Amino acid sequence: MDERGRQAESPGRGAAPAVFVRRAGMEHNTAHTNSGRGLVKNMTTTDDGGQAANAERVADIQAALREAGLDGWLFYDFRQSDPLAYRILRLDPRQFSTRRWFYYVPAEGEPARINHAIEQGKLDALPGRRLVYSSWPRLHEHLRDALAASTPTGRAARIAMQYSPENAIPYISRVDAGTIELVRSLGAEPVTSADLVQLFEAVWTDEQYDSHVTAADNIHNIIQESFAEVGRRIRAGEPVTEYDIQQFMVRRFEELNMTCDGDHPIVSVNANAASPHYQPNAEKFSPIRRGDFLLLDVWAKLKDPGSVYADQTWTGFVGDDPSDEHVKVFTVVRDARDAAIEFVREAIEAGREIKGAEVDDVSRGVIERAGYGEYFTHRTGHSIGEEVHGNGAHIDNLETRDSRRIIPRTCFSIEPGIYLPGNFGVRSEIDLYVGDGRIEVTGQPIQTELVLILKD
Repeated sequence: MDERGRQAESPGRGAAPAVFVRRAGMEHNTAHTNSGRGLVKNMTTTDDGGQAANAERVADIQAALREAGLDGWLFYDFRQSDPLAYRILRLDPRQFSTRRWFYYVPAEGEPARINHAIEQGKLDALPGRRLVYSSWPRLHEHLRDALAASTPTGRAARIAMQYSPENAIPYISRVDAGTIELVRSLGAEPVTSADLVQLFEAVWTDEQYDSHVTAADNIHNIIQESFAEVGRRIRAGEPVTEYDIQQFMVRRFEELNMTCDGDHPIVSVNANAASPHYQPNAEKFSPIRRGDFLLLDVWAKLKDPGSVYADQTWTGFVGDDPSDEHVKVFTVVRDARDAAIEFVREAIEAGREIKGAEVDDVSRGVIERAGYGEYFTHRTGHSIGEEVHGNGAHIDNLETRDSRRIIPRTCFSIEPGIYLPGNFGVRSEIDLYVGDGRIEVTGQPIQTELVLILKD
């Protein structure tokens, strides 16, 4: 089919930026070189190379703690209750673990590994002294001693944990309330690790950026091919359904060495598109007919290890003459998307710190002023990483108040929507990568008007 989007102006990526932590107007580079690729995310191995890599990771953590003005970072897990701990510390999440373990990284000095006696080698791949317990009093004693080693004079130690006050950012709230109470009882002050987590989870390497660009270009093309396939079948008088087009895209993923990890694209017509996460399957789908409104939400990544996702949503009309309401709603959503892009662009180019919630406010404000606020029922966007919903700042001040900073070498979606129950829904989604003083919208050209699927 014909391309009807225009190229949105977006600066290139530029030189690979380092990771910056900003605090009280300071700017400090916390990334180690790692062959110029920033913070590298690999699983732990037990050979000498793995030990050295883990020691370097701990050094990175300590540098980030000092820059953030924190005294330490306490990692805790019980039966895989905190997947973030395994990823950040490069531990194998498949390892057998039935007892509580703690790993404490002070801003200065030697870390401490606290394990149960029957699993005391669990953290041996990590640097630090081993502390073994069997009884709960002994566990409390080891925790008190580990935390005391970095407690400053005259105040409680400020210890980062996977905790979010009032559960404001539930993606970070991995530590149970009882464990938080325990740490407080030992004289420390738990604080959220939210911004630290994204330094080690959401920051991309150069290879991950490249994988995203390839995936974004592929997804853009697959979306255009899917609209064309709908048009071909309608013109030929062949039946076509939401499920047919979904599976057409899944087959294209395979042909391009891509995966959606079994979570297949959204293809929705008319009232189905008014349900944001509606997905057809082999038993539940609707036909696509002339005169229908069609939404395609497509996400996938390359199958290569460490690859990151791309995620795009387009909408179209199966015909050449959409209703005035179709055009009006699409225009409002597009303008809300573009307002958020420009807000981020201006802030990044000016070196001004912004948070995910602020970007949501900008996009949501456009839709509210147009009178559709009650029909925009989800956050504006999400972090993108090795999972399609990543562990960096989300563009959200609706479902949660995401106070995490937008930092370099991270990527997130901007995808405002308006959903009119029983009628139709519009979402327009792009991916925005934050580089060194500039941004890039990938998967060009982005959509600027409804795709008219049967237009000659």
